[in-house]
Amino acid sequence: MLDTSPSTRVNAVLSRLDEAFAKGDIEGAVDLFATDCYWRDLVTLTWNLKTMEGRDEVHAMLQSQLAEIAPRGFVQDAAQAATEAGGVTDGWFEFETARARGYGHIRIRDGRIWTLLTTMSELKGYEEPKGVHRPLGAEHGHDRNRKTWAEKRAQEARELGYETQPYVLVIGGGQGGIALGARLRQLGVPTIIIEKNARPGDSWRKRYKSLCLHDPVWYDHLPYIPFPENWPVFTPKDKVGDWLEMYTRVMELNYWSSTTCKSARFDEDAREWVVTVEREGRQVVLRPKQLVLATGMSGKPNVPKFEGQDIFKGEQQHSSQHPGPDAYAGKRVVVIGSNNSAHDICAALWEAGADVTMVQRSSTHIVRSDTLMDIGLGDLYSERAVASGVTTRKADLIFASLPYRIMHEFQIPLYDRMRERDKDFYDRLEAAGFMLDWGDDGSGLFMKYLRRGSGYYIDVGACDLVIDGSIKLKSGSDVSHLTEDAVVLKDGTILPADLAVYATGYGSMNGWAADLISREVADKVGKCWGLGSGTTKDPGPWEGEQRNMWKPTQQEALWFHGGNLHQSRHYSQYLSLQLKARMEGLPTPVYGLQEVHHKG
Repeated sequence: MLDTSPSTRVNAVLSRLDEAFAKGDIEGAVDLFATDCYWRDLVTLTWNLKTMEGRDEVHAMLQSQLAEIAPRGFVQDAAQAATEAGGVTDGWFEFETARARGYGHIRIRDGRIWTLLTTMSELKGYEEPKGVHRPLGAEHGHDRNRKTWAEKRAQEARELGYETQPYVLVIGGGQGGIALGARLRQLGVPTIIIEKNARPGDSWRKRYKSLCLHDPVWYDHLPYIPFPENWPVFTPKDKVGDWLEMYTRVMELNYWSSTTCKSARFDEDAREWVVTVEREGRQVVLRPKQLVLATGMSGKPNVPKFEGQDIFKGEQQHSSQHPGPDAYAGKRVVVIGSNNSAHDICAALWEAGADVTMVQRSSTHIVRSDTLMDIGLGDLYSERAVASGVTTRKADLIFASLPYRIMHEFQIPLYDRMRERDKDFYDRLEAAGFMLDWGDDGSGLFMKYLRRGSGYYIDVGACDLVIDGSIKLKSGSDVSHLTEDAVVLKDGTILPADLAVYATGYGSMNGWAADLISREVADKVGKCWGLGSGTTKDPGPWEGEQRNMWKPTQQEALWFHGGNLHQSRHYSQYLSLQLKARMEGLPTPVYGLQEVHHKG
C-alpha cells in the first residue's frame, strides 16, 4: 500500500528540494513551490531577514545566493512528527549551508511548498560552548601564575573599553540590550552595553508602580535562563527589574550603568565607530566595529505640543515619566491617550483616590486578558501548550513561520471568536462612549503591534472603571489648549487639572540615531518598525519584514534591536550570529537590503 502519511510527504518534498539545490537546479527548486508561496529566511540564505513572496522572488533570491550559500542536507527532524490539518501538511527539518547549520518549518499544500521558514541556528566552527562543549570551569593542575575566575572577570571589566576595544557596542541596557549581550557573550564577541540608569532593570523599576507585564510568562523567557516554574504569569515591574539585574550578573555581561552616550560617528577610513560616552564623571571614547541601538522599540517619547503648556500651573508628564499615583490623591488628573499606559495609569490613580479623566482622541482596540491568553496565545504560550510539547522555542518558530503578508488571515478568526465571547463587555464599553476598533481589517492586537506598535489595551480591569464611570471618559475630541488650571478640548469641554499625563506613545527608533549620530544617518536608514501594510500609521509600500529591525541597514555597521521580551529573545539569536560572522571575517552577502521609503 502507498504510504501517504504527513511524514512521507514532507520527506519527499525535502528530498527533491535538497536534490535540486545540490545540482544547482534553480528552475527545479522553484517548481516545488506553489504559485502563491512564501519563503521566510532568517539569515541563512540571505544574511538578512527577508521574505520572498511568489515564485519569481524565490527564483531571484536563489539566482543571487544559491551558489555561494550552498544549502544542503535538508532532512526532517525525527523528533518532531509531521502533521496534517485542513489540507495543509506541516513539518520540521534540519539543514546546513557552507557556513552554518539551520532549522526550519515547511507547509505543503496540494503537493507543493506553501510556506517555508529557514533560520540560522549556529555558525560552523563558532558554536556556543554548551552541552558537551560546555567550559570545564575548574583548571586542574598547577600554575603559579594562575588567575581565578573572579580575577579574570575583574581584569576583563577593567580593560575592556580602555586598553582593549569592544567589537560591539550596545546602546541601551533594557531587556533588548541584555538579551543581545548574553547571546554575544556566548559567541565570544567582546561587547559593552551602556545604560544611563544606575542599575540593570531600572528602566522597569522607574515606571509607574502598578505596571505589570501584560504578556504571560511563557512568552517572556530570556535566552538561556527561563523563568522558574513558580514565576507569576504576569510579572510585576520591580520583579522584572530584579530578574534583569540578576541575569546581567549571572551571564557575566560587560554592563556600564550610569553611562550616557554623548555622540557617535562612523569613521569611514577605519571602518569603525567613534563613540563618546560619559562614565563615572569622565568622557571615554570607544571604537567598536559594530553599533547597536537597543533603545527600545518604542523609541523616543512622543510629547505633543499644545498651546498653553507654558502657562499651565499644574504638573505635566509623559507616561514614561509618571511615577505612580501616590502623590495625587484628591487631585484632578487628565490622562491624554487611551492605550495600555493610559488605562494602567488611570486605574492606579483612581485606586489612589484621584479624580481622573481619560481623553480618548481616536479609537482603541481592547481585548480582555483572560480571553487573549486562552484564544490568542493558549496554543503557543501557556501551560496547555507546554503540556502538548510546544516549548517556547517551538512556539517562537511556529509564530515566525507565518509570513507577515498572510498573518492577518490567521488572526482574524481568533479575534472574531474573542468579540463573540465578550460581546456583552464590548456593548457596555461602547455604551459608556468608548470608541472601539479591531484593527483596519479586524485582525486585532498582534497585527496592530507589528504594524504600528500602538493602538490597543489588554484589559486587566481598567475597562470596568470606564464602564461604571469611575474613570471619567471624554472621547471623540482632541486637545485644543491648556489654561493655567485646565485642559480644554476642541469641542469646548473644559477639564480642570492639577496634573496632565501625556500617554501619547513614542516615535520611531531612528529618532535616537538622529540625536546620537546625525539627522543625515537617521534619514539614511529611515523609519524603524512597521510592515508597510498601508493600514493606519503603517504606510506602504509593503516591506514584508519589520523595517530595519535585527538586520543590516543602509548605514554600514549600524543595527537596531528592540521589541517585547519575546522579540528580544528570539531575534537576538539572528542578530548575534550576523555580528559574530562579521567579527570572524566570514562572507556575509546580504540579499535584499531594505530600501528606505519613510524617514521617520
